[in-house]
Amino acid sequence: MSLTLKGLHHVSAITAKAPENFKFYTEVLGLRLIKKTVNQDDISVYHLFYGDEQGNPGTELTFFELPMAGRNRDGNNSISALSLRVPSDAALAYWAQRFTELGIEHGAVAELGGRLTLSFRDHEGQRFLLVSDENNAGVAGGKPWAKSPVPAEYGIIGLGPAHLTVESAETSAVVLEELLGFRRKSTYPSTTPGQPDVIVFETGEGGLGSEVHLEERNDLPQERLGRGGVHHVAFRVDNEEELKQWVERISTFKLPNSGFVDRFYFRSLYFREPNGILFELATDGPGFATDEPIEHLGESLALPPFLESKRAQIEAHLKPLDTRQ
Repeated sequence: MSLTLKGLHHVSAITAKAPENFKFYTEVLGLRLIKKTVNQDDISVYHLFYGDEQGNPGTELTFFELPMAGRNRDGNNSISALSLRVPSDAALAYWAQRFTELGIEHGAVAELGGRLTLSFRDHEGQRFLLVSDENNAGVAGGKPWAKSPVPAEYGIIGLGPAHLTVESAETSAVVLEELLGFRRKSTYPSTTPGQPDVIVFETGEGGLGSEVHLEERNDLPQERLGRGGVHHVAFRVDNEEELKQWVERISTFKLPNSGFVDRFYFRSLYFREPNGILFELATDGPGFATDEPIEHLGESLALPPFLESKRAQIEAHLKPLDTRQ
């Protein structure tokens, strides 16, 4: 049986203030909060999941709340920018105007790697690109939430390429190609003069929802992860049986890894590639409607069964967060 990753599953970043994070990603970006839960490795803090109307794999943007986190110090060996897909070139013009009206830090619409993009930062400095899906083919996008403040024709439809900045591109490339089965698709010039071209990798059906963009930089310090930084990127595995095969495969490559992890909403495997970036492989299911009806996702604190007995303890330590949408 051939193992093939289907594309991007989710990305997880760090916020210092869950209420402000919720406000930005639902009211400014128009995403739906699809799950309000806790970090299963630190149950004292929130873990918030945003996505399309059903929280489909490939649309999920998640945040760990770390109240004492200092600001991220951008640098090498990091997931240096995240991308979000929008339906068309016209959508980018809409977003540029929206960001201007709302006072959101952003750049101008510009071509990057053959696609039109719009750079912006969130309220904590998190780096993003909106990327036009107009001429894209491959992994399908999701469906914007019907109750979003952003019109559906301009709404965010999923994750685009994850941008990795590393000291040694080829050591990361070995893992992407030889271990994970990504294909080297193309290159485009770095936006920093004098630096090597950015390498584009894709997997599965290809397209924006499957890509990793790898940039080698020799002029940066090591990233210091904090609020406004990205913790890890996860790639889609079809099912639990395949994930178990990936556990065996990664162990064969002698990369330290977490082994099989049950996250209830999906099953996972974690490991670090040679430049220290944390990768996760995650199954498409069971999904976020496992313990809540679709129409009420994200409205109350959801806990997986193995944490339910600690609900009183957990709720006593969390600051209340009103996530009615």
